[in-house]
Amino acid sequence: MSSASKLVTNIGELSTQDLAADTPVLRDAAVVFEGERISWIGPARQAPAADEVVDAGGRAGLPGWVDSHTHLVFAGDRSAEFDARMAGQAYEAGGIAVTTEATRAASDYDLTRLLLARAAEAAAGGTTYLETKTGYGLSVEEERRHARIASTVADTVTFLGAHLVPDGADADEYTDLVCTDMLAAVRPYVQWADVFCEQGAFTTDQSRRVLQAAREAGLGLRVHGNQLGPGAGVQLAVEFGAASVDHVNHLSDDDVATLADSWSGWDDAGAGAGAPGAGTVATCLPACDLSTRAPLAPARRLLDAGVQVALASNCNPGTSYTSSMNFCVATAVLQMGLTVQEAVRAATYGGALALRVHAGEDRDGARAVGSLAVGHRADLQLLNAPSVAHLAYRPGMPLTGPVFRAGELVRR
Repeated sequence: MSSASKLVTNIGELSTQDLAADTPVLRDAAVVFEGERISWIGPARQAPAADEVVDAGGRAGLPGWVDSHTHLVFAGDRSAEFDARMAGQAYEAGGIAVTTEATRAASDYDLTRLLLARAAEAAAGGTTYLETKTGYGLSVEEERRHARIASTVADTVTFLGAHLVPDGADADEYTDLVCTDMLAAVRPYVQWADVFCEQGAFTTDQSRRVLQAAREAGLGLRVHGNQLGPGAGVQLAVEFGAASVDHVNHLSDDDVATLADSWSGWDDAGAGAGAPGAGTVATCLPACDLSTRAPLAPARRLLDAGVQVALASNCNPGTSYTSSMNFCVATAVLQMGLTVQEAVRAATYGGALALRVHAGEDRDGARAVGSLAVGHRADLQLLNAPSVAHLAYRPGMPLTGPVFRAGELVRR
């Protein structure tokens, strides 16, 4: 990486998502990078000199998207399943087995090639920090292989051996395998563990065993919960101090209150990663909700209750084959009741908070992502529009312009 300084100036509207700043949205702004980090933010007319100058041409600027929930290590196609669902067939988790078969049959070369292509698509859409999961291996050797491949591309990797019980396997015996040999096999490559706590996947007791084993192994925790109907996912996630519970389509009043209570005392102006009071983020996956014709997650209700919310793509072959965070933001505004700034925050700062890379330093020593502030990683995207409002004002339009990741231009 170059250590030269870079000035990005003539930014018409800069949405920093830095809640500690006096003015989170700046007009006629500029940003200076020193190598991989941001060294200065302020009015363009006051910008210091730099080795390189980039003229934003009046474009809007904002942090790169932080996509905190994807399933990118897969092979095969499930468009027939999509067609059937659009014709009225209900979604069930069993479709995961179709992808498992195709993914197991793919070579390391093909899986890596496919993963790199999907990560490049995400980057072209403004995503600068990417989580992805295992979960289409469902055997010790395959989960290890997928975790190893994912670790070469994604910014952070989640172990999801508890995605589905394989056909013919005993559910409790398979859960034991996930908690022992499988967890040990993937441990060198992953930072998180997840469990699909849902009817047709893993019961409350089985999910509890997975979360306990993962916590004892030193992994951060996440939960797939409350997607297909009411369930224990939210309550388990908060009980175990999980960083996020994802999907959250079907929430009771108690679920919302439990999530809100987990944020009691939180410093919303930018408390450090892992600071006391950091609770469980509710991650909404609107592209998945549309693809499965499920009720949209109640993001407005969650925000009003004081819950921290993230938006993520859930890119996967069965229920959300898109990495477009622009689409997720537009959907959150147009159909879920969020303001544009709330949706942008959920897709940037919210995702970083769900991955605990929102402020200070994470466990690997990387600087913060998801907001633009001095010392944070220099992840900046420019829109071919004068304001972030155009993300919802002009839905579906190709608005992503130049994208910088860690100070380097990754999309022109």
